[in-house]
Formats: sequence, C-alpha cells, structure tokens
Amino acid sequence: MTAYLLLIVLVALERLAELVVARRNAAWSRRRGGVEYGRGHYPVMVLLHTALLAGCLAEVRLAGRPFLPALGWPMLALALAAQALRWWCISALGPRWNTRVIVVPALPLVTAGPYRLLSHPNYLAVLVEGAALPLVHTAWLTATCFTLLNLPLLAVRLRCENAALLHCVAA
Repeated sequence: MTAYLLLIVLVALERLAELVVARRNAAWSRRRGGVEYGRGHYPVMVLLHTALLAGCLAEVRLAGRPFLPALGWPMLALALAAQALRWWCISALGPRWNTRVIVVPALPLVTAGPYRLLSHPNYLAVLVEGAALPLVHTAWLTATCFTLLNLPLLAVRLRCENAALLHCVAA
C-alpha cells in the first residue's frame, strides 16, 4: 500500500500543478476577452475527481484490496500514459488550456499535438485514468463508481465545450 499511497499523492500533486497552470491560463484568457461557460458543472467535476483519489485509498485500505501484478502493472502503465496524454494536451493548447471552459473569441481551434487526432483528447486521458488508477491496486468499486458517475458529467462537459467553441471560435 505504501507505493500505491505514494502514487496517489503524486497524482494529487499533479492535480495541484494543473490548478496552478489553469489559474495562470484563465488570467491570460480573460485579459484577451475570454468567456467562461459551464460554471455550474465545474464544482461537481472537482468533487468527483477528488473523490476518485480518496476512493482509491479508502477502498484499498478498508476493503483490503491486494496488489495483483498481472492487473496492477498494466493499469499503472495506462495511468502513466493518461498522464502523458494530459500533459501533451496542456502543451499543445499552451495558455488556452484550462480545467474550466474558457474560450477566447476569434482564436482558431488548435489542431496541433493530440488535437490532430481527436477533438477532445484530454477526456480520453480522464476516462483511462479514472479506470486504470484505482485498478492499479484492484480498487474495482472506485473504478466502476467513478466511471459511471463521470460518463454523464463528461457528456455535459462535452456539450458545453462544443457549444462554447462553436459560439466563440473563428471558422
């Protein structure tokens, strides 16, 4: 459990780093007339993602979930790949990346990096991480609950983001 605890702490620290980047990028966007969309679902998203990390630790501890190498190592590789994809997205979007939906009017869509391949690659990272991170230590209940709660939230988020981009981005 000690190595898993360290992994979850590192992911939590990574989330804090994301929030620092997001805050800086939000200020950049607002200085350029950026408009925020979907404020209502943002607190739910923060709560769910925080619960993912807490659930990983609680389930392993309270339910005595073991580390099974045949499951744990591949899930760790997927969780790390999700982190790499997330930071590739952050890098490709530069100051336009945010944890909130903030769009600067008249800027063209980003088509570099993973955005050459997918419209919303960061959400693929979220889906993979939400399943893989708990399963590193067989926390299947957390993986299942997060995924089932995240899917409708992600649908709301995608509709919000697509509408914002359609409304604000130059053709």
